[in-house]
Amino acid sequence: MRVTFATEAAPGRSNEDFVAATPEAVVLLDGAGTPAGSDSGCSHGAAWFSRTLGSAVLASMTQCKDALASLLAEGIKSVASLHDGTCDLSHPGSPSATVVMLRRTADAVQWLVLADSVLVLDAGEPMVICDDREAQIGASHRAEMDALPSGTPEHTQAHRHYVETLRSYRNRDGGFWVAATDPHAADQALTGSMPLDKVHAAALLSDGASRPVDRFAITTWPHTLDLLADQGPQALLRQVRDAEHSDPEGKRWPRGKAYDDATAAYCLI
Repeated sequence: MRVTFATEAAPGRSNEDFVAATPEAVVLLDGAGTPAGSDSGCSHGAAWFSRTLGSAVLASMTQCKDALASLLAEGIKSVASLHDGTCDLSHPGSPSATVVMLRRTADAVQWLVLADSVLVLDAGEPMVICDDREAQIGASHRAEMDALPSGTPEHTQAHRHYVETLRSYRNRDGGFWVAATDPHAADQALTGSMPLDKVHAAALLSDGASRPVDRFAITTWPHTLDLLADQGPQALLRQVRDAEHSDPEGKRWPRGKAYDDATAAYCLI
Protein backbone atom coordinates (compact mmCIF):
# COMPACT_ATOMS: atom_id res chain seq x y z
CA MET A 1 0.00 0.00 0.00
CA ARG A 2 1.38 3.40 -1.00
CA VAL A 3 0.35 6.22 1.36
CA THR A 4 0.85 9.96 0.94
CA PHE A 5 -0.46 12.50 3.42
CA ALA A 6 -0.44 16.15 4.37
CA THR A 7 -1.53 17.98 7.50
CA GLU A 8 -1.76 21.67 8.30
CA ALA A 9 -2.79 23.48 11.45
CA ALA A 10 -5.36 26.23 11.35
CA PRO A 11 -3.58 29.60 11.16
CA GLY A 12 -2.25 30.71 14.52
CA ARG A 13 -2.97 27.43 16.31
CA SER A 14 -1.17 24.20 17.11
CA ASN A 15 -2.20 21.18 15.07
CA GLU A 16 -4.51 18.81 16.97
CA ASP A 17 -4.78 16.37 14.06
CA PHE A 18 -2.53 13.30 13.77
CA VAL A 19 -1.76 11.02 10.82
CA ALA A 20 0.75 8.20 10.42
CA ALA A 21 1.17 5.13 8.26
CA THR A 22 3.05 1.92 7.55
CA PRO A 23 2.93 -0.07 4.30
CA GLU A 24 -0.02 -2.04 5.73
CA ALA A 25 -1.88 0.46 7.90
CA VAL A 26 -2.81 4.11 8.28
CA VAL A 27 -4.48 6.01 11.10
CA LEU A 28 -5.91 9.54 11.26
CA LEU A 29 -7.20 11.31 14.37
CA ASP A 30 -8.74 14.75 14.79
CA GLY A 31 -8.28 15.93 18.35
CA ALA A 32 -11.04 17.95 20.02
CA GLY A 33 -9.51 20.91 21.79
CA THR A 34 -10.96 23.14 24.47
CA PRO A 35 -12.22 26.59 23.42
CA ALA A 36 -10.62 29.61 25.05
CA GLY A 37 -12.13 30.21 28.46
CA SER A 38 -13.26 26.60 28.91
CA ASP A 39 -11.59 24.03 31.15
CA SER A 40 -10.66 20.45 30.19
CA GLY A 41 -9.40 18.97 33.45
CA CYS A 42 -6.28 17.82 31.57
CA SER A 43 -2.81 19.37 31.53
CA HIS A 44 -1.79 17.62 28.29
CA GLY A 45 -4.27 18.82 25.69
CA ALA A 46 -5.85 17.49 22.52
CA ALA A 47 -2.67 17.46 20.41
CA TRP A 48 -0.94 15.20 22.96
CA PHE A 49 -3.99 12.96 23.14
CA SER A 50 -4.39 12.45 19.40
CA ARG A 51 -0.64 11.94 18.91
CA THR A 52 -0.35 9.47 21.78
CA LEU A 53 -3.46 7.47 20.92
CA GLY A 54 -2.68 7.47 17.21
CA SER A 55 0.84 6.17 17.75
CA ALA A 56 -0.39 3.42 20.06
CA VAL A 57 -3.12 2.31 17.68
CA LEU A 58 -0.87 2.27 14.63
CA ALA A 59 1.69 0.14 16.45
CA SER A 60 -0.94 -2.38 17.47
CA MET A 61 -2.41 -2.51 13.96
CA THR A 62 0.94 -3.67 12.59
CA GLN A 63 1.77 -6.09 15.41
CA CYS A 64 -1.41 -8.16 15.74
CA LYS A 65 -4.44 -9.23 13.73
CA ASP A 66 -7.14 -8.44 16.29
CA ALA A 67 -10.26 -6.59 15.20
CA LEU A 68 -9.73 -2.86 14.79
CA ALA A 69 -12.35 -2.00 17.42
CA SER A 70 -10.51 -4.15 19.96
CA LEU A 71 -7.22 -2.43 19.15
CA LEU A 72 -8.82 0.99 19.54
CA ALA A 73 -10.35 0.02 22.88
CA GLU A 74 -6.96 -1.12 24.16
CA GLY A 75 -5.37 2.08 22.90
CA ILE A 76 -7.93 4.26 24.70
CA LYS A 77 -7.38 2.29 27.90
CA SER A 78 -3.59 2.57 27.58
CA VAL A 79 -3.61 6.33 26.99
CA ALA A 80 -6.00 6.88 29.91
CA SER A 81 -3.53 5.08 32.18
CA LEU A 82 -0.80 7.54 31.17
CA HIS A 83 -2.53 10.54 32.71
CA ASP A 84 -5.20 9.32 35.13
CA GLY A 85 -2.90 10.15 38.04
CA THR A 86 -2.39 13.77 36.98
CA CYS A 87 -5.60 14.74 35.20
CA ASP A 88 -9.32 14.62 35.90
CA LEU A 89 -10.50 12.02 33.40
CA SER A 90 -14.09 12.40 34.62
CA HIS A 91 -14.17 16.02 33.41
CA PRO A 92 -16.59 16.41 30.48
CA GLY A 93 -13.97 18.40 28.57
CA SER A 94 -11.26 15.75 28.83
CA PRO A 95 -9.38 15.51 25.48
CA SER A 96 -10.98 13.39 22.80
CA ALA A 97 -10.52 12.58 19.13
CA THR A 98 -12.19 11.18 16.07
CA VAL A 99 -10.51 8.06 14.69
CA VAL A 100 -10.13 6.55 11.22
CA MET A 101 -8.19 3.28 10.90
CA LEU A 102 -7.43 1.45 7.65
CA ARG A 103 -5.56 -1.84 7.35
CA ARG A 104 -4.61 -3.87 4.28
CA THR A 105 -4.43 -7.63 4.74
CA ALA A 106 -3.55 -10.32 2.22
CA ASP A 107 -7.07 -10.38 0.83
CA ALA A 108 -9.07 -7.46 2.25
CA VAL A 109 -9.18 -3.83 3.29
CA GLN A 110 -10.48 -3.35 6.85
CA TRP A 111 -11.64 -0.06 8.31
CA LEU A 112 -12.95 1.67 11.41
CA VAL A 113 -14.49 5.14 11.64
CA LEU A 114 -15.41 6.77 14.96
CA ALA A 115 -16.99 10.24 14.94
CA ASP A 116 -16.96 12.75 12.12
CA SER A 117 -13.71 12.27 10.24
CA VAL A 118 -14.33 10.72 6.84
CA LEU A 119 -13.17 7.61 4.99
CA VAL A 120 -13.76 7.48 1.23
CA LEU A 121 -13.13 4.19 -0.54
CA ASP A 122 -12.57 4.29 -4.29
CA ALA A 123 -14.41 1.14 -5.36
CA GLY A 124 -15.44 2.27 -8.84
CA GLU A 125 -17.83 4.71 -7.19
CA PRO A 126 -16.90 6.56 -3.98
CA MET A 127 -18.05 4.77 -0.84
CA VAL A 128 -18.23 7.41 1.92
CA ILE A 129 -18.11 6.30 5.54
CA CYS A 130 -18.68 8.92 8.25
CA ASP A 131 -20.30 8.78 11.67
CA ASP A 132 -22.60 11.82 11.63
CA ARG A 133 -24.24 11.47 15.04
CA GLU A 134 -22.49 14.55 16.43
CA ALA A 135 -23.61 16.64 13.44
CA GLN A 136 -27.20 15.47 13.86
CA ILE A 137 -27.23 16.47 17.52
CA GLY A 138 -25.31 19.69 16.93
CA ALA A 139 -27.74 20.89 14.26
CA SER A 140 -30.34 21.81 16.89
CA HIS A 141 -27.85 23.80 18.99
CA ARG A 142 -25.86 25.86 16.51
CA ALA A 143 -28.32 28.50 15.26
CA GLU A 144 -26.98 31.29 17.51
CA MET A 145 -23.35 30.53 16.64
CA ASP A 146 -24.00 30.32 12.90
CA ALA A 147 -25.83 33.66 12.88
CA LEU A 148 -22.78 35.54 14.17
CA PRO A 149 -19.71 36.63 12.15
CA SER A 150 -16.65 34.44 12.75
CA GLY A 151 -13.84 36.16 14.62
CA THR A 152 -16.08 38.38 16.74
CA PRO A 153 -16.20 38.08 20.54
CA GLU A 154 -19.86 37.16 20.26
CA HIS A 155 -19.13 34.27 17.91
CA THR A 156 -16.28 33.07 20.13
CA GLN A 157 -18.61 33.03 23.14
CA ALA A 158 -21.36 31.27 21.20
CA HIS A 159 -18.89 28.65 19.93
CA ARG A 160 -17.71 27.98 23.48
CA HIS A 161 -21.32 27.58 24.62
CA TYR A 162 -22.00 25.22 21.69
CA VAL A 163 -18.99 23.01 22.52
CA GLU A 164 -19.87 22.90 26.20
CA THR A 165 -23.49 22.00 25.39
CA LEU A 166 -22.42 19.10 23.19
CA ARG A 167 -20.25 17.70 25.98
CA SER A 168 -23.40 16.51 27.72
CA TYR A 169 -24.14 14.23 24.74
CA ARG A 170 -20.63 12.81 24.43
CA ASN A 171 -20.12 9.06 24.88
CA ARG A 172 -23.59 8.14 26.01
CA ASP A 173 -26.57 6.36 24.49
CA GLY A 174 -28.64 8.73 22.42
CA GLY A 175 -25.63 10.98 21.94
CA PHE A 176 -22.45 10.59 19.95
CA TRP A 177 -19.20 8.70 20.52
CA VAL A 178 -15.54 9.72 20.33
CA ALA A 179 -12.26 8.30 21.58
CA ALA A 180 -11.69 9.82 25.02
CA THR A 181 -11.38 7.89 28.29
CA ASP A 182 -14.00 5.14 27.88
CA PRO A 183 -12.75 2.15 25.86
CA HIS A 184 -16.36 1.07 25.22
CA ALA A 185 -16.61 3.95 22.74
CA ALA A 186 -14.71 1.73 20.30
CA ASP A 187 -17.74 -0.61 20.20
CA GLN A 188 -19.75 2.26 18.72
CA ALA A 189 -17.44 2.76 15.75
CA LEU A 190 -18.45 2.00 12.17
CA THR A 191 -16.42 -0.98 10.96
CA GLY A 192 -16.24 -3.09 7.85
CA SER A 193 -14.09 -4.73 5.23
CA MET A 194 -13.98 -5.15 1.47
CA PRO A 195 -12.19 -7.67 -0.74
CA LEU A 196 -8.82 -6.34 -1.80
CA ASP A 197 -9.58 -6.56 -5.50
CA LYS A 198 -12.67 -4.34 -5.09
CA VAL A 199 -10.83 -1.28 -3.71
CA HIS A 200 -8.48 0.83 -5.82
CA ALA A 201 -7.70 3.60 -3.35
CA ALA A 202 -8.85 5.23 -0.11
CA ALA A 203 -8.86 8.72 1.38
CA LEU A 204 -8.83 9.47 5.10
CA LEU A 205 -9.90 13.03 5.90
CA SER A 206 -10.31 15.05 9.06
CA ASP A 207 -13.45 17.17 9.00
CA GLY A 208 -11.26 20.17 8.23
CA ALA A 209 -10.10 18.48 5.02
CA SER A 210 -13.55 17.22 4.00
CA ARG A 211 -15.03 20.74 4.15
CA PRO A 212 -14.99 21.39 0.37
CA VAL A 213 -17.53 18.57 -0.07
CA ASP A 214 -19.58 18.19 3.10
CA ARG A 215 -19.72 21.78 4.37
CA PHE A 216 -18.86 24.11 1.49
CA ALA A 217 -20.39 21.98 -1.30
CA ILE A 218 -17.95 23.38 -3.88
CA THR A 219 -16.86 19.99 -5.16
CA THR A 220 -17.83 16.30 -5.06
CA TRP A 221 -16.36 13.08 -3.73
CA PRO A 222 -15.40 11.81 -7.22
CA HIS A 223 -13.62 15.09 -7.97
CA THR A 224 -11.90 14.98 -4.59
CA LEU A 225 -10.58 11.47 -5.28
CA ASP A 226 -9.37 12.66 -8.68
CA LEU A 227 -7.61 15.63 -7.10
CA LEU A 228 -5.89 13.41 -4.55
CA ALA A 229 -4.81 10.93 -7.25
CA ASP A 230 -3.52 13.58 -9.65
CA GLN A 231 -2.05 16.26 -7.36
CA GLY A 232 -1.83 14.72 -3.89
CA PRO A 233 -3.17 15.61 -0.44
CA GLN A 234 -1.50 19.03 -0.30
CA ALA A 235 -3.64 20.17 -3.23
CA LEU A 236 -6.77 19.35 -1.25
CA LEU A 237 -5.50 21.36 1.71
CA ARG A 238 -4.88 24.33 -0.61
CA GLN A 239 -8.48 24.03 -1.77
CA VAL A 240 -9.62 24.10 1.86
CA ARG A 241 -7.59 27.19 2.73
CA ASP A 242 -8.62 29.05 -0.42
CA ALA A 243 -12.27 28.49 0.44
CA GLU A 244 -11.82 29.50 4.08
CA HIS A 245 -9.90 32.65 3.12
CA SER A 246 -12.69 33.61 0.72
CA ASP A 247 -15.23 33.60 3.58
CA PRO A 248 -13.41 34.59 6.79
CA GLU A 249 -16.55 35.76 8.58
CA GLY A 250 -18.56 32.64 7.81
CA LYS A 251 -21.25 34.49 5.88
CA ARG A 252 -21.41 32.05 2.97
CA TRP A 253 -20.61 28.97 5.04
CA PRO A 254 -21.56 29.40 8.73
CA ARG A 255 -19.25 27.30 10.88
CA GLY A 256 -17.82 27.00 14.36
CA LYS A 257 -14.24 27.54 13.22
CA ALA A 258 -13.40 29.95 10.42
CA TYR A 259 -10.22 27.89 9.89
CA ASP A 260 -9.73 24.32 11.01
CA ASP A 261 -6.83 21.90 11.18
CA ALA A 262 -6.88 19.92 7.94
CA THR A 263 -5.38 16.47 7.36
CA ALA A 264 -5.67 14.15 4.37
CA ALA A 265 -4.14 10.75 3.64
CA TYR A 266 -4.42 9.07 0.23
CA CYS A 267 -3.76 5.35 -0.09
CA LEU A 268 -3.20 3.40 -3.27
CA ILE A 269 -4.29 -0.06 -2.25
